[in-house]
Amino acid sequence: MITIIGLGPGDFDRIPESIRSVLLDPGRIVILRTIEHPAAAQLAARREVTSCDDLYRASPTFDDVYGAIAARVIDATSAGPVVYAVPGSPMVGEFAVRKLLASGERVEVIPSESFIDAVLGEVGYDPLDRGLQILNGHDLPRPLILDKPTIVGHLDRPEILADVAASIARVLPEGATVTLFAGAGSPEMIRLESRPEEVEPSLAGLRTALFVDAEPGGLIGAVRTMHILRRECPWDREQTHQSLVKYLVEESFELIDAISHLDGSDQDWVAYSAVEDELGDVLLSVLFHAAIADENGVFDIDDVAEVMRQKLVRRHPHVFADVEVGTSSEVKTNWDRIKDDERGEARDSNMDGIPSGMPAIHRASKVQNRAAKVGFDWTDARDVVPKLREEIDELEEVLDDPEQAEAELGDILFSAINLARHLGIDGEIALRRAVDRFEERFRSMEASGPLDGLGLDEMNRRWERAKQPDSAP
Repeated sequence: MITIIGLGPGDFDRIPESIRSVLLDPGRIVILRTIEHPAAAQLAARREVTSCDDLYRASPTFDDVYGAIAARVIDATSAGPVVYAVPGSPMVGEFAVRKLLASGERVEVIPSESFIDAVLGEVGYDPLDRGLQILNGHDLPRPLILDKPTIVGHLDRPEILADVAASIARVLPEGATVTLFAGAGSPEMIRLESRPEEVEPSLAGLRTALFVDAEPGGLIGAVRTMHILRRECPWDREQTHQSLVKYLVEESFELIDAISHLDGSDQDWVAYSAVEDELGDVLLSVLFHAAIADENGVFDIDDVAEVMRQKLVRRHPHVFADVEVGTSSEVKTNWDRIKDDERGEARDSNMDGIPSGMPAIHRASKVQNRAAKVGFDWTDARDVVPKLREEIDELEEVLDDPEQAEAELGDILFSAINLARHLGIDGEIALRRAVDRFEERFRSMEASGPLDGLGLDEMNRRWERAKQPDSAP
């Protein structure tokens, strides 16, 4: 028979008398998960106990530790009834207890006070007021949503406490504070309130926890702010789905521009900062439209996210079901097939479903990809280059005919996009970067002096200098 008992958060004398009598019963074998706890150490001073601290030192992973503890407890039952005593409550954060309960052995669990009870008692909060969230510092959810009072435990190492504090700081409003408890429920308890970025990692320990009760930041904070603006800001109240379209288009192009400045390295922090900012502006448009739809009783941002989640699951059966794929092209083929099935209508043409209002570069790439699916495509980028030259030759033959020149120029652009597609280059990004280079070089020419009145030869000399790396005026 195994009796699992919690030692509570503090001293041995804090444990109810009925539980203390079981722990002190000389007819029972007592195994402690750890002696690094006030009540555990005091119990060890009163009677013979076996600690499992040696298993922590001998096992490579936590899961191995908990398995070894469960095995030690079960093996001990051959010598008589066993008490397995753990810090706090046996039902809060005790992974070896889970293994014992699933072992098939006869197990009795005696509830006790947890560190959660101690923290709630210190802060004077009733979980039935606004709810309560309890998180494991070793496994924070992503995204981290702090929309209700939250306790984070298992902050046993400085690096864990530092990482948790940094994660909390990213999603709380500026100036918000957290409360750190070390040894809650004991006379030696430390309680410190500070901003999350000021939490001292050295206070990490087996009995350390953070309590967070602040207005939510991050995604939830943004959603709430949007609803407040719709109620209280005259401009925001006046907006409609239609009036907001131009802002969505503008912010999308600004995001594309920011992305075009990424240099491809993971350390391009300045460019990434711009991308982060522009992503936020695009997200604002999404939140705005969702808030309006919510007011009309149609859907809210959660509905939008859930529709997207379901779509991702359906269209990735190789991840969420038993479909097998070998290449990314097979993934794309499955995606398109499932997308067609969802629409429930057969296409008259492979070109159906491509919006005519799509930006021309993107639309051209879409059209070319659709044609490629049925094999109407060049096999290699090198095959496209002669076609591009051919189109340029055809343009030269009709330069005196504006209407024909427009058509031939369009063919050149279409072929150039085809070449970009075969090279795996985004035509929009490539063109934007080319424009940026021209603008930068032209500004360098201007920095050498006024251009007005200069002959073409001098301007060409300045242009060639501007093209040189690290050119100076």
